[in-house]
Amino acid sequence: MTTPPPALLIAGHGTRDEAGAEAFRDFVRELGARHPELPVAGGFIELSPPPLGDAVTELVERGVRRFAAVPLMLVSAGHAKGDIPAALSREKERHPGISYTYGRPLGPHPALLNVLERRLDEALGATGGRTPMDRADVTVLLVGRGSTDPDANAEVYKAARLLWEGRGYAGVETAFVSLAAPDVPSGLDRCVALGARRIVVLPYFLFTGILPDRVRQQTEGWAAAHPEVEVRSADVIGPEPELLDLVMERYQEAVKGDLRMNCDSCVYRIALPGFEDKVGLPQQPHFHPDDDDHHHGHGHGHHHGSHTHAH
Repeated sequence: MTTPPPALLIAGHGTRDEAGAEAFRDFVRELGARHPELPVAGGFIELSPPPLGDAVTELVERGVRRFAAVPLMLVSAGHAKGDIPAALSREKERHPGISYTYGRPLGPHPALLNVLERRLDEALGATGGRTPMDRADVTVLLVGRGSTDPDANAEVYKAARLLWEGRGYAGVETAFVSLAAPDVPSGLDRCVALGARRIVVLPYFLFTGILPDRVRQQTEGWAAAHPEVEVRSADVIGPEPELLDLVMERYQEAVKGDLRMNCDSCVYRIALPGFEDKVGLPQQPHFHPDDDDHHHGHGHGHHHGSHTHAH
């Protein structure tokens, strides 16, 4: 008899917004429907039902002994680094005999960048009698959740840079809706200081909720006070097919123990816009002439190129 594959446990933030919580629950149900061979359950760390512990209990009652947990989160902040591992550790004590592996957060994956680009196109498009804008005239303000963890905030900046690369926008700036500066009004002020006259505010969130609503409200408030600037709001990522596929990719990584350094946005592995010709290229040693003390070659063949080693 073959050993069944580990079950999939999806861990969410939690939200006081019922529509956002239901979007998560719908997403979990959809994943389960798409993968009938796999027990799938999901729960929240805080604020909304079901709690993560109930999801684990549900799996155990279905006979599951092994599972892989995937955080349904864009960046690795306190929840992904601390709260979820702590919750899983508690569940191991509550259910002796279970074992689990833990997957990576989702972003900034090229598939999600493509969805963000689609959300921008929708905001810029000719819908509702509006004329489409030239991307070269558009500055994007990507707004993340915000964290007290600098690494998590830095990941939002990384997503902004990757979104800007090769897509033709005038610029992509970054702001946060809570816990970190710059806030949304300050981010919009920065766009204007850099010469922006057309801005699209793009929420870096998976589903609707209190915080994405706050981003839109703050954007509308700022826009009302600055009628000389054209400002539009884009939608959240949402339960797109790319998101469903990406969760399964993170699941497979966790099951195989293939948790490497970030290769999702490596131009030598993935065809990123404007860099398609770099995929698969062997790497040559090179040096940085702008760095005064770097007169020797840096062997980067060990870092990207083949990606055969575990990193």
